[in-house]
Amino acid sequence: MGASPVQLLIVLFIAVLVFGGKRLRTLGSDVGAAIKGFKEAMKEEPTEPEKLEQQPPVIEVVATQKEKTKG
Repeated sequence: MGASPVQLLIVLFIAVLVFGGKRLRTLGSDVGAAIKGFKEAMKEEPTEPEKLEQQPPVIEVVATQKEKTKG
């Protein structure tokens, strides 16, 4: 039950009437730029398992002897 080409043309015509041609062009270019930016950001993310599963840092502490408690 997909939309036929005639139905798509009618929807496009109504969108041009409501928003105007210039506004639709700017909207289309904005959406395209957003998709392009998203794809570039996904390529920059580390996908190697060793980078994703890093061990937490180990903190070394030197313990000193406490005073003897009175009993």
